[in-house]
Amino acid sequence: MSAALMKRLLTEPDKRLLWKFSYNFGYKGMRSIEKFEKRLKRGEYFPAFLFLSVTNACNLACQGCWVSQSNPPKQISPGTLDNVITECKRQGSFFFGILGGEPLLYEGLFDVFEKHPDCYFLLFTNGTLITDDVAREMRRIGNISPLVSIEGLEEVSDVRRGGENVYEQSMLGLANCRKHRLVTGVCTSVCKSNIDDLASEKFVNDIAALGAHYLWYYIYRPVGPNPEPRLALSAEQVTELRRFIVDIRLKAPLMVVDAYWDDKGNALCPAGVGIANHISPDGYIEPCPPIQFAKDNIGDGTGLFDIFNRSDFLAKFRMMSCKTTQGCIIMEHPDKLSDFMKTEDAIDSSGRGTLKEEFDQMCACGSHHQPGKEIPERSWAYRFAKKHWFFGFGAYG
Repeated sequence: MSAALMKRLLTEPDKRLLWKFSYNFGYKGMRSIEKFEKRLKRGEYFPAFLFLSVTNACNLACQGCWVSQSNPPKQISPGTLDNVITECKRQGSFFFGILGGEPLLYEGLFDVFEKHPDCYFLLFTNGTLITDDVAREMRRIGNISPLVSIEGLEEVSDVRRGGENVYEQSMLGLANCRKHRLVTGVCTSVCKSNIDDLASEKFVNDIAALGAHYLWYYIYRPVGPNPEPRLALSAEQVTELRRFIVDIRLKAPLMVVDAYWDDKGNALCPAGVGIANHISPDGYIEPCPPIQFAKDNIGDGTGLFDIFNRSDFLAKFRMMSCKTTQGCIIMEHPDKLSDFMKTEDAIDSSGRGTLKEEFDQMCACGSHHQPGKEIPERSWAYRFAKKHWFFGFGAYG
């Protein structure tokens, strides 16, 4: 971890917000992993983290997006959302990824966050709706980190996002976050049209200069009604991305995040190991956001522990996924997902009613599971964190 990063973290964010980030997300996040491991040893299951898609409403139409908008929009009710968070806290889970659609279109979202000052919320947003007032409100509440999605530079971003001047609007949102001294992140879905621009030292430094304190790289997955498989990375490009991430971590002036590799460079899948699950706007419990089938629903958000523990469907998915691959089953074996969905008679929770056909039409793509090509972490800090706090529990035996 670079000296430049430490200096930025100590001087740029509001001190109260930095404390919330360090304690609610950092310390409590580590504790949630420990409790997750202890539950597994007792034969119990409850995810350490939950990702919640609070609405399917959005102001953009991105390539490869799995979310189908509806009119009126589907959304989790504020009362149910409050119940889910309360139930998770009982199990020692205090961190939530908040997705959409565009979550800033969800009315009353900040009211729910404010009711849970002991939690931390990572807000996945395209950034176009982060006005000065929105950024000021996030600073006041204190337990929110906006994670602004950047899908390429100006020209590529507009194509990927299906809009005009999207990059400029996202940059304005990022500027408002910096103005109000938020702990801010940028995420990007790396694909063939943007890998040269985004997997570069220049992009990392530019994003840091704009106020981002962490950068999350994830791999584009061709899913949804308009999957655009031509944008999927080749296996060689995935390896190239991994090598770049490992090398840039040694000197980057921000934290570089991934959720694909452990400290030794072995491939992992959070859904496969069960460390996280996703809840749709309809309340369906899905393995992860782009795998949109389910058999369980949260109802009013109470009794979550029993729902997760009695779910044969989720247990069978974890077993099937781990036996199939250590990487991304969507990328490598969409046929297995299709067969599993049919065998289990799972509900198509996408709202489109076409998920089986989508899986049947998907082709295998390059993934991060490439035996013999593992690239271990070079940074001691990332190596230690991954080994002990995130991917260090030997989930694949």
